[in-house]
Amino acid sequence: MVSPYDIEEIFPNDPASVRLPRQQAGSTAQNLAVTLVADYTLRTRAWLPSASIVALLEEAGIGSGAARTAISRLFRSQILESSRDGRYSSYRLTTAAATTLSAGGAWIARFATRAEPWDGYWTLVSFSFPQDERGRRRALRGQLRWLGFAPLYDALWVSPDAPNPIVRERLTTTTLGTMTMFRARQVELATPANRNPIDAWDVAAIARRYRTFIRHWKPMLPRIRAGQVSGASAVQARTEIMDAYRQFPIIDPELPIELMPANWPRTQAREVFVAVYDGLAAPAQDHVRTLVTRFSDAPCLEVRAHSTAEMAGAGEAS
Repeated sequence: MVSPYDIEEIFPNDPASVRLPRQQAGSTAQNLAVTLVADYTLRTRAWLPSASIVALLEEAGIGSGAARTAISRLFRSQILESSRDGRYSSYRLTTAAATTLSAGGAWIARFATRAEPWDGYWTLVSFSFPQDERGRRRALRGQLRWLGFAPLYDALWVSPDAPNPIVRERLTTTTLGTMTMFRARQVELATPANRNPIDAWDVAAIARRYRTFIRHWKPMLPRIRAGQVSGASAVQARTEIMDAYRQFPIIDPELPIELMPANWPRTQAREVFVAVYDGLAAPAQDHVRTLVTRFSDAPCLEVRAHSTAEMAGAGEAS
């Protein structure tokens, strides 16, 4: 049987897009603005002159008009809050946005660090919707994908994890149709019709995504160690690798290593991500501080690039 799990349906092959958790989904300029502001001010919620955010976005290939529109929309969406000093405006993350982004960052930073063995149980969600509620059915399927589930059959979705509070909260918002959640072990059947729950994922396609990521980013490591990546290039590389790596917890919700093929590349992908993201933190921070200082009267010491360890720790503290 062909797996109904489709990576391209979850993440269309659009290298120009910068993805954030769904709460911030929007135009590329908006997503990129949030990524840049969060990467360098999330821990401090530092105020950034609007002109400096525009300049960062321009370095990333966003026009000044689109950049200013993105900032205005993020302000209206209560992701950014503003402060004025005469004719000049500054922005920072709202408390609510910072909390959400901290949780999302911790989720990404902790990915591929699970040490405990899998208990052998699957979480299953079965649902039935009225025929005329196709839109809500699609929305539920999308929600399940983002929560780490995949379709074993059309209306039977599985996850190797026990349901956590986020899963319970998100699924309790479903008010139409019927739904059942339960935990169970698979019983093997000696028949060609037997289908293993892991077949809900296209394991080969996930492995290809990992190996493509590794091939793309690993060659940069010697240049990073030699201090040859700096300035706007360091900022751009950090942003791009975060955009690429943030997809893996969705397409591979830490599927049990016991069920994966030999030499599963999840750990290697994480090692490459950490080496690039953390290795470029200092030069990227220096560049952002230098750029922000052009539009500020004081040094911007509150501009701080966080490491993956700090991202993971922030989630534990929240």
